[in-house]
Amino acid sequence: MSLDRRSLFRAGGALAVVGGLSTAAAAASGPAAAEGAGRGPAEDGLPTRNPLVEQRADPFITRPVDGMYYLTGSVPEYDRIVVRGASTLDGLATARERTVWRRPASGPMGGYIWAPELHRIDGKWYIYFAAGDSDQPFRIRTYVLESANADPRESGWVLRGQMVTAWDTFTLDATTFEHRGKRYFLWAQSEPGINTNSNLYIAEMASPLALRTAPVRIAQPTLSWEVQGFRVNEGPAVLIRNGRVFVTFSASATDARYCMGLLTADENADLLDARSWTKTPTPVFTTNDATRQYGPGHNSFTTVGDRDVLVYHARDYRDITGDPLFDPNRHTRVQRLYWNDDGTPAFGVPVGKGGPAVRLSPVDSPHLVVRHFEYRLRVDGNVRELADSQFRIVDGFLGAGTAAVQSVNFPDRYARVDGTSLRVDPYEDGDAYGRLASFVRVEGLADRDAVSLRLSADPSAYVAHDGSGRLVVTKPGNDRRARERATFRLA
Repeated sequence: MSLDRRSLFRAGGALAVVGGLSTAAAAASGPAAAEGAGRGPAEDGLPTRNPLVEQRADPFITRPVDGMYYLTGSVPEYDRIVVRGASTLDGLATARERTVWRRPASGPMGGYIWAPELHRIDGKWYIYFAAGDSDQPFRIRTYVLESANADPRESGWVLRGQMVTAWDTFTLDATTFEHRGKRYFLWAQSEPGINTNSNLYIAEMASPLALRTAPVRIAQPTLSWEVQGFRVNEGPAVLIRNGRVFVTFSASATDARYCMGLLTADENADLLDARSWTKTPTPVFTTNDATRQYGPGHNSFTTVGDRDVLVYHARDYRDITGDPLFDPNRHTRVQRLYWNDDGTPAFGVPVGKGGPAVRLSPVDSPHLVVRHFEYRLRVDGNVRELADSQFRIVDGFLGAGTAAVQSVNFPDRYARVDGTSLRVDPYEDGDAYGRLASFVRVEGLADRDAVSLRLSADPSAYVAHDGSGRLVVTKPGNDRRARERATFRLA
């Protein structure tokens, strides 16, 4: 949230429009499967649909608590706080939603209700949320609810009052985290004397209801991508990994210019020292015209097993009539978060509508992944441009039993045989393209939990890497090494 700122082929029976082309949406289906083939994200508990929940902005999904995920977020009416729960991320899409608190008819908290977050602390649930007054809806302050119930969807929430900071000013987007035996509060606020809409602050907490220390400003909007429409740093989210404390945040106006930035501190540093924090000079997650995702931001993080998942909202269109704050179609989205070799997060691009995005890694070289470079397919290590190595395996162009490999960041392009090598080329409405871009997904030649892609026109020919980086067409026969090079794990 921000300060007052105004037939080509089928998949799962659904068709969608991506990049001006009718393509497989597969909103409720997993990867195309032919003759059975290793596990995909659906079986691994990762989401198989995007968006996950429509018209829920500022989404917050807990990490699993007693086997359950819980989701809350801003509703378009800005009048209540809702919670839904499920044993899987996919299950949140259809889970029944409960209203656990409604704004009063008048007075404090009777205005806009924004960006609730749900946290389990010392055996109790807490919801931190921003609320305006009924007569001044943009007089936003942060408040907290408490529940002693095991299930946060149950009634019994008690309002514990306002979270008091150093200034009685515009305050929102609070989160909390624990690190090395201390609990911290992290939030956005307008500081007197600073010409910004909101900056980011951190303080140690004395309890879930109060601060122990004075606030420390760790970020303010100064860079060009942070001051588009409004001077905003807001929506912080924390992820502690690889010896560092990462804080993502959102910047600029809530239209297509909305984007995400990144702060980093060493895990051994004094988090209450502003000098401990470094801001990445460029945004890490932005609008993407190719995938038709606009204004991604106000994220949170959850996990599936040992894998991190990015949760965020975005719109499916750029142009908005009126104040973007009151456009209802910021949808909750989830996608796998990857990590670079240097231990920094790799966000990629906000993926478009459809089923799960995957990476393919050859079983004989698990440190490598399939990627496109200058539209040619190859295998590389340490791919910093994450989206170049993400694909969707969707139903193919030659009917039942075939599969196509769709580029995530160029969704109008598909893997296509070009002589003895492969490219990602724009879709063409013709039999020749269909034959060259359709494969049969089978159980891995060298690992039954992996996959191999056989040419639809030649049952002896497979997609493989040649050991020098190129992705090629080969006939592995019974050669063990050749079969390994033609077998890929999905991640």
